Amino acid sequence: MDAYPPIADHGLVGDLQTAALIAADGTVDWWCTPRFDSPSLFASLLDSDRGGHCRLAADVGDEATVRQLYMPDTAVLVTRYMAQDGVGEVVDFMEPDPSATPSATHRLVRVARVVRGSLPFELICRPRFDYGRAGHSLDRLDDGSVVFHGPDTDLHVQATAPVALHPDGSDVTARFTLHAGEVAAIVLTSESGGAGTRSGRPGGRSPDAEAIARAFDDCRTFWLTWLRSCRYRGRWHEMVVRSAITLKLLTYAPTGAPIAAATMGLPEQIGGERNWDYRYTWVRDASLSVRALIDLGFTDEAAAFRRWLRARLAAGATASGEPLQIMYRVDGEPRLTEEVLDHLEGYRRSAPVRAGNEAAGQIQLDIYGEAAYALAETEEIGGIRGWKVFADLLDWLVDHWDRPDEGIWETRGGRQNFTYSRLMTWVAFDRGVKVATAHSRPADLGRWTAARDTVFRQIVDRGWSQKRSAFVQHFDTDVLDASLLLMPRVGFLAPDDPDWLTTLDAMDAELVSDSLVYRYDPAASPDGLRGSEGTFNLCSFLYVHALAKSGRVHQARYAFDKMLTYANHVGLFAEEIGPSGEQLGNFPQAFTHLALIDAAIGLDEELDRQTTRPAERGRHDGPRGAEAP
Repeated sequence: MDAYPPIADHGLVGDLQTAALIAADGTVDWWCTPRFDSPSLFASLLDSDRGGHCRLAADVGDEATVRQLYMPDTAVLVTRYMAQDGVGEVVDFMEPDPSATPSATHRLVRVARVVRGSLPFELICRPRFDYGRAGHSLDRLDDGSVVFHGPDTDLHVQATAPVALHPDGSDVTARFTLHAGEVAAIVLTSESGGAGTRSGRPGGRSPDAEAIARAFDDCRTFWLTWLRSCRYRGRWHEMVVRSAITLKLLTYAPTGAPIAAATMGLPEQIGGERNWDYRYTWVRDASLSVRALIDLGFTDEAAAFRRWLRARLAAGATASGEPLQIMYRVDGEPRLTEEVLDHLEGYRRSAPVRAGNEAAGQIQLDIYGEAAYALAETEEIGGIRGWKVFADLLDWLVDHWDRPDEGIWETRGGRQNFTYSRLMTWVAFDRGVKVATAHSRPADLGRWTAARDTVFRQIVDRGWSQKRSAFVQHFDTDVLDASLLLMPRVGFLAPDDPDWLTTLDAMDAELVSDSLVYRYDPAASPDGLRGSEGTFNLCSFLYVHALAKSGRVHQARYAFDKMLTYANHVGLFAEEIGPSGEQLGNFPQAFTHLALIDAAIGLDEELDRQTTRPAERGRHDGPRGAEAP
């Protein structure tokens, strides 16, 4: 198990079309190219032996203290090695490509340098193409340059130091010593396409020092320039900015589609089977990000996703047979065939490792509300043709909303009448009526309004448990569900509504553990899967926002500050938190960072409001107050 670093022990670099995870020891153990959802070149995170990796690190054994950080306000990752004989760094970055054209070529630049004394370094590059399933050949171009030939991708390695071939001819290594002020560079260039379209050679032996310096400056300038649009001036600037950069890194620039996470197959429980592929675009996650992006000032990103979403609505054809499906590939392709990669042992032997996601064929009615929520966030809803697509969707939904579905959490235990799905159906009709009325758009307002009101009554009558004094997961249970923390956020009820406050109290008693929030209790509400999971970071941040808006501001701030202690060393979050505070699930997860931004903005608003009205400070905090010890 020592071969597997903790999930949280990674930083993320990317070029807005693909991304790589780099462990704190200097190992690239995850990189898929030419897109986020392409097969991997390096996947030792899922199989330390078969997956492949690229390690560039100070070769001093356990003698060095290793620390990893980002250069401020950028996606440039620095891994520092501090030893008795010297201090060195490995600087990793990819050059952002914000263009609308998919690229077949991607570069990961790795620069080793020593700032004090001297240090030996070691390079080991052993790619394994197609998730480790495909073989490769290796050509030496000169002393410092080789090319690995895979079935659909070549990987060029250019180094300023001579590289040696492994005895079996499959991998390369290099060893070199740097003294204070000296620099060495290794450039990994992936080139995808058919054998006839790949050049087989990216350039000369050594990376050009001036070109590397320009690429570094361009990368740093891109991120600093991009962040000028950020309007956030609140109390948690560093965490919000890091979350914004992470969301940008997880967005496919050619289409504007954000993915849920950079990885696949990382377990929600070590040794468990809840190991999913998150490298796709979920309508739900991305739609709920629109408001946060607009609030931060990143209107171009919000507009790009809304264009992508309208294109999905106009396309119509889906794997599920519905007008819209829950997730797509970043280019809008609806087919996400799921397969088990049984040649990979999985992270810390957490098999099965799945590529693709058969949940794409599920029916989840909440996505129509989330799509409407995103499209209605600005006055412009896509012009006349965009409105027609949206109106046609609502006309269809009038006749198809009252059905059981698989629900937001993509359970595989059978369909239910999930309260959250009904809630977002209400949102779809509510936003449709409001936009049509405000902008005098043609619409069947009578049917939309009647459907909206019927859904409302159904939620109040059937989604409410008198026994629990709370809104519950679905109509045939008393089980609670943290997805309903969004009820006041979407305007279904006021955050100080008595029924909402008792629901919040019930969640606090059943789903909250030291400010960490479980999605639901799978023992009480079987979801068709074995094993358990950790607390869900998305829900923990939704809980903070709900507390703040419900007047429990001190409790919310304490919960938020505690949540931030679970971030990793560079401010990133996975999907879940395990029993001993470890990060679990795919990493980093966009939905978590989106919810962190929302929670920070909402909490700032309520704290500022208290500052202007000090007499009311803490007046609405619940019986647990700030949860002080």
